[in-house]
Amino acid sequence: MIECVPIGVIRSPYKRREEAPRQGRLVAATSEIHLFDGYVPGLQGVERCSHLIVLYWLDRADRRTLFATPPGETGERGVFATRSPNRPNPIGFAVVDLLRRDGPVLTVRGLDALDGTPVLDIKPYSAAIDCVPDASAVDNAA
Repeated sequence: MIECVPIGVIRSPYKRREEAPRQGRLVAATSEIHLFDGYVPGLQGVERCSHLIVLYWLDRADRRTLFATPPGETGERGVFATRSPNRPNPIGFAVVDLLRRDGPVLTVRGLDALDGTPVLDIKPYSAAIDCVPDASAVDNAA
């Protein structure tokens, strides 16, 4: 049994799926991550980070989906070759710009999550570790 416990919730301008961008880093909109009280001490030192990795639970996704058609394409691919939010374990992943911290609230840019999405984890982004300059992937993996 795997158990994930939300540590907070995302407040974003996107109320419905069709309002969300294809990828959060493609727009300048900001969102807020509100941490629950018991997890706020875990933010100590986060202000030293310019970017964060946010993992979140896509609670409105279709978990039965094994195929998806990326934007701008006509053919399906296996869901694991796409970034579709519909997947067996709908975990969202975003590298965000940390704009500021106000107590339990992080203001960020780069999220595509819907308002009310549960946050699973936050990690510092490290260009030395997380960036893979020669990586290759299909262009429209979204």
